[in-house]
Amino acid sequence: MIPYARQEIVQQDIDAVCAVLSSDFLTQGPAVPVFEDAVRSYCGAREAVAVNSATSALHIACLALALKEGGLLWTSPITFVASANCGLYCGADVDFVDIDPVTWNISPEALEQKLQSAEQAGRLPDILVAVHFTGQSCDMEPLHRLSVKYGFKIIEDASHAIGGAHRAEPIGSCRYCDVTVFSFHPVKIITSGEGGMALTNSAEIAERMRLYRSHGVTRNEACMHRRDVGGWYYEQIDLGYNYRMTDILAALGSSQMKRLDAYVDARHAVFARYQARLADLPLILPYVESFNRSAIHLYPVVLDNSRTDISRRDVYDAMHKHGVKVNVHYIPVHFQPHYQERFGFEAGSFPNAERFYAGCLSLPMYATLKEEEQDFVCSTLRGILLG
Repeated sequence: MIPYARQEIVQQDIDAVCAVLSSDFLTQGPAVPVFEDAVRSYCGAREAVAVNSATSALHIACLALALKEGGLLWTSPITFVASANCGLYCGADVDFVDIDPVTWNISPEALEQKLQSAEQAGRLPDILVAVHFTGQSCDMEPLHRLSVKYGFKIIEDASHAIGGAHRAEPIGSCRYCDVTVFSFHPVKIITSGEGGMALTNSAEIAERMRLYRSHGVTRNEACMHRRDVGGWYYEQIDLGYNYRMTDILAALGSSQMKRLDAYVDARHAVFARYQARLADLPLILPYVESFNRSAIHLYPVVLDNSRTDISRRDVYDAMHKHGVKVNVHYIPVHFQPHYQERFGFEAGSFPNAERFYAGCLSLPMYATLKEEEQDFVCSTLRGILLG
């Protein structure tokens, strides 16, 4: 069986976790800020806030950017539901921006057109969640220019993209956004088991995110209403959540960070072999902009219906029958029953996203995928498509 994704755990990772298990701290102790500093330094951001999942990071980012009930969040329809749900958690409405048919990221042109219409209607978004699908950054410069013009905040959902770069800067530098979010789920570039992190260049935003991850409770005297009490004293000054990362997860994440560049390089080698071996098949292959270095989290292909009549379901089932566990990323969020019932989305709302979904399949992509395994994936797919 060849899965679509797989983590690698080595002895160095095990030793790091065991060291925490033998220490005085299991929850949020000294390992968490070490992991935060490793990611912050790698990306060149000023602040980093580790949490228990990227979903939690998206939520506290929205809260820190003052998304409120009745507000509005826009994101890509081609993403996991968490990119949109973070808006619902804040009581906001959610809408989507269609994707570029080549990069499969949010289309700057579609965004601009939607903003023009929204301005005329008197309801502009408060936040745009720009999803770096498959590990490739959105074209952030035009998105940032539009944010300045129309007055919305940007969260980069870089759950797929740690280790990638955009215009020669690491993804996570936050040059074109207010907050960047990473995921450390086991299928991602590096893993902490579960876990996420929010990066920002604003000390104020970081402080609010730290407050929201820990019940809204502070021991910072400058924030307290009373200062004439002992060292036991704390205050809840806002409604927060228990989104803290444990030292166990942080130790694993810090250990994996040491191999981040090697993992991304290995994924690029797998990507290049796929591009060469699949070029003559009736498929639309991934495209990476020249100004981007993708982290290559996923390798989706799209069946080219102008060159083949075989259905995506038939290819999916046949690949699974041969032990190749391809997957589909993603069902457009506006197709989900909750979003259709709540907001009235219908088929045809975002045609580029829907065309992509109709034919997409994610092939196995991970740093330790062996060449003979990849050859089997390619030969199996070739046999299915060409009969």
